Amino acid sequence: MAIRLGNNCQNCENLNGDNTCKVHGVEVSSHYTCDQFEMKAELKDDRNCTTCLRYEREDCANPTHAAPGMMCASWAPNRASA
Repeated sequence: MAIRLGNNCQNCENLNGDNTCKVHGVEVSSHYTCDQFEMKAELKDDRNCTTCLRYEREDCANPTHAAPGMMCASWAPNRASA
């Protein structure tokens, strides 16, 4: 199963820091989306061992090679943010 960004408020440039929508003026969450959705211009794409959920855990696919700055095909986000 592939992981994809959703067209939701967390990825929308109209989201304020206090989780209110600049367009509608209401409090929203990651479950909301609307026709005025505008994708944030820049998403963080920092995929390496230190941002991997499995880094330094038993379920790491490459425990003897894993190191800061390295990437692998088994990377999993330790936190998703845009």
